[in-house]
Amino acid sequence: MLPVFWGTASETAGQIVGPKRAGRAVSQVYLGISAALLFGIPLGTLASDSVGWRSTFWGLAGLSLLMAILMFVFMPVVARPEKIKIKEQIRILKDRRFVANLVLSVVVFTAMFTAYTYLANTLERIAGVQTAYVGWWLMGFGAIGLIGNWLGGRFVDSNPLRATVIFTLLLGIGMSLSVPLAGSSLLLGISLAMWGIAYTALFPICQIRVMKSASRAQALAGTLNVSAANAGTGLGAIIGGVAISQWGLGSIGYVATGIAAVAILMVAWIARLK
Repeated sequence: MLPVFWGTASETAGQIVGPKRAGRAVSQVYLGISAALLFGIPLGTLASDSVGWRSTFWGLAGLSLLMAILMFVFMPVVARPEKIKIKEQIRILKDRRFVANLVLSVVVFTAMFTAYTYLANTLERIAGVQTAYVGWWLMGFGAIGLIGNWLGGRFVDSNPLRATVIFTLLLGIGMSLSVPLAGSSLLLGISLAMWGIAYTALFPICQIRVMKSASRAQALAGTLNVSAANAGTGLGAIIGGVAISQWGLGSIGYVATGIAAVAILMVAWIARLK
């Protein structure tokens, strides 16, 4: 259900503010998602330890019901979009530019998760971070990434493809420097900050880029992009695992950066498509 929710939420956010500010609106949707992932897991763990997992789930169900009521009461009314038949919506899959943007999302997320999936192992085994502190490093990674969410929303409205290049390049720099700079906590923190900002920025950037490449059926386009992101996430984890078995954990950042370079080259190709 999450891909459907995220796709619909992205389209609705864009409708509320208009096309000129759609990027910022969608970035706020993903800000909520990022914040939930950042704070929800540790808070959920604390709640589970305090009152048990059953009570925690009942509490989450109650909060979900409350949010549904608040959305029903306070959500701005938007014009009902023109109904488009399913056959007409599926026609976006015949648009080469749309499909190319969808594939680009797969490649970008593959690069992101080739390295991110094994970030905890990298911190512990290469940077020498004690196991008890790895969680704090990951939380810091997510917290600094919230800046990227804001930046991504500001950049993507003017030129989605250019925003993709800028933050994919920053992602590659951060990932490739993480291992060479692992011996210094300060320098490692700087590389992780670049990585985290780009990582979080690329979520709304890819969502808006794919939705704008579809002239119609933007909710479907947004949902397909979430599915593409999930495909890239799984593919990245597989590639990362293969890279570790072949060349060791220290290679992971370089392999991910190579995939990011492929994504940047794809942008140049997509820009020429009509």
